[in-house]
Amino acid sequence: MNNNFNNRMGKKILIVDDDSSIAEIIEFNLKNEGYIVETALSAEEALKKPLAEFNLILLDVMMGGMSGYKMAEQVRKDGLLVPIIFLTAKDTENDMLTGFSVGGDDYISKPFSIKEVVARVKAVLKRAAKSGVADKNKLIYNNFMMDFNLKELSIDGEKIALTKTEFELLSLLAQNPDRMFSRENIIGKLWQESPYITERTVDVHIARIRKKLGDYASVIHNRAGYGYRFNVAEL
Repeated sequence: MNNNFNNRMGKKILIVDDDSSIAEIIEFNLKNEGYIVETALSAEEALKKPLAEFNLILLDVMMGGMSGYKMAEQVRKDGLLVPIIFLTAKDTENDMLTGFSVGGDDYISKPFSIKEVVARVKAVLKRAAKSGVADKNKLIYNNFMMDFNLKELSIDGEKIALTKTEFELLSLLAQNPDRMFSRENIIGKLWQESPYITERTVDVHIARIRKKLGDYASVIHNRAGYGYRFNVAEL
């Protein structure tokens, strides 16, 4: 048994697809690769499982009942950062952007080859392993740790004092590292009940957070005309 196989053993993958034949084929092949695999034939069934225990979710988009997009939104709303790969027959650019906007990590169009699925699974898991350790309550990237229960940020073992709004803003970005948030997106998330908040308010809060982050300020990346994102490559 080679080292790559050993590294895959213990990794749990959840397949969510209402087509049992597709789910069975993927399950069989991933198990042959050394993964622990479970299946669910609907999003509703999947959401009853302890999702924080899984290392990856393969999620069909078009299902009876709740769609894959809706399930992904719920998973991210619950604070879970488990990687999600969408499986779908829809392959337009807008569909892919929708998948990424709701927290997806990759997008595979049907019909697909099993080799492609296995390769993408390996790639996403490898990327997740490099990006850090996360669960519903904590986010850890090397010496950078956010505790969402205690509402605390620690860098190199030292607690960083953030206001409630600053912590919520940093949490929003950190929990969605693959997503670019426009200023309008951020206002909609953090200041829904404050109609007079302007985009400048977001910039001011970002500047304050960056100042407190010190040497780690570049972890908040700005792309002109688009907005802000959490850049784990800087950690």
